Amino acid sequence: MSEWIALCNAAELRDGGLAVPFDVVFGGQTCRAFAIRFEGRVHAYLNRCSHVAMELDFQPNRVFDDTGRWLICATHGAVYRPQDGACVGGPCRGGLVSIELAEQDGVVHWRSAYNLQPAAF
Repeated sequence: MSEWIALCNAAELRDGGLAVPFDVVFGGQTCRAFAIRFEGRVHAYLNRCSHVAMELDFQPNRVFDDTGRWLICATHGAVYRPQDGACVGGPCRGGLVSIELAEQDGVVHWRSAYNLQPAAF
């Protein structure tokens, strides 16, 4: 069972900009997640590098590299595609765990779910 939960105003998410953090339950534990905007579309992922279970951001809510084109793990240097969470470089194993988002009437919502899954590539 899942439900849609309001996360933020759509204007808070800017292409390649700061992420909006939120909490999810993953594997029976509360974990941080983040929402971003890339090429006009919103995306959300568990804030956990696939190499070692550490958060990506090197500063609060900064998950993009300096170009705003890639998500990067500040600890391990793994690089991920923002549009699907796929690993494209560095010491990663698999990709980021995706969280379903919807944007409607100027509000971004996330779908709570008990079974978050790594993105398929």
